Amino acid sequence: MTLLSLIIALLIEQLRPLPVQKLVLDPLRRLSGAMVQRFNDGEAHHGRAAWWLIVLTATVGCALLYYILWHVHPLLAMLFNVGVLYLTMGFRQESHFFTDIHLALRMGEVDRARVLLAEWRGGLYHEASSSEIARLSIEQALVASHRNVFGVAFWFILLPGPSGAVMYRLARFFAEDWGRRTDPEFGLFGLFARKAFEVIDWLPVRLTAASFSIVGDFEDAIYCWRTQPMLWPDRASAILLASGGGALGVRLGMPVHESGEIVERPEMGLGDEADADYMQSTVGLVWRALLVCLLMLALLGVAGWVGR
Repeated sequence: MTLLSLIIALLIEQLRPLPVQKLVLDPLRRLSGAMVQRFNDGEAHHGRAAWWLIVLTATVGCALLYYILWHVHPLLAMLFNVGVLYLTMGFRQESHFFTDIHLALRMGEVDRARVLLAEWRGGLYHEASSSEIARLSIEQALVASHRNVFGVAFWFILLPGPSGAVMYRLARFFAEDWGRRTDPEFGLFGLFARKAFEVIDWLPVRLTAASFSIVGDFEDAIYCWRTQPMLWPDRASAILLASGGGALGVRLGMPVHESGEIVERPEMGLGDEADADYMQSTVGLVWRALLVCLLMLALLGVAGWVGR
């Protein structure tokens, strides 16, 4: 049922992409605002209490509802799995930006690619070269594929029903909504949310990086993974970029023109300059990694069935 639920959710999401802003982000932002207004006095322990109240309640409640539906009828439980996965995963939530940027670069429409990249990442890229645009797009795609698919799928498989998917999606949202805020009036309220997501995402990040390595250039991916992540500010993203860049044989990171200035960044991966061809290779890498994960899940299911 786990494998079938994942496949069905991915197929539905490909055929009818989730309107994530309306169905997911807007409700979560309203909830987040209400919790901040009620709990935030700038202290870290109040942020911890608010995080546990939301994430633990939603995770346990989701698991209980799954068990109730299972006892009513297994088909209802599977439909519940698919529905929750559809809301928490998002292979297509950001891929349309990647596809449009890739097409614009293929057509030589660099200015349009700059505008699309700005809409996707934020910031301004008026002076970015086509190689910089491709490089930043590949970086964004590698991280987004993990956060929207692989990380969600890992916790969906590990915890009962779709409760793990709910936990991961909520933890990620609050890490971004609370954990990144540095304004003085917000205080340390988001500290726990950021650290909690780092713990929750520790193993999934490394499994995603391993998947990239297996389906790409294994030796280079492992070499970059071992030697480069400590140079990047965000360790989780660095592991994905280093392994993905090594697997693809493309150089990521490096200085880029962003918002009117040159942003200095260390080099990640190795090989050639990024271009539209490597953007196409990135799509293949992500899909191959996903197929490997689904195949492993299928083999585990068969082994468990045979072992009964």
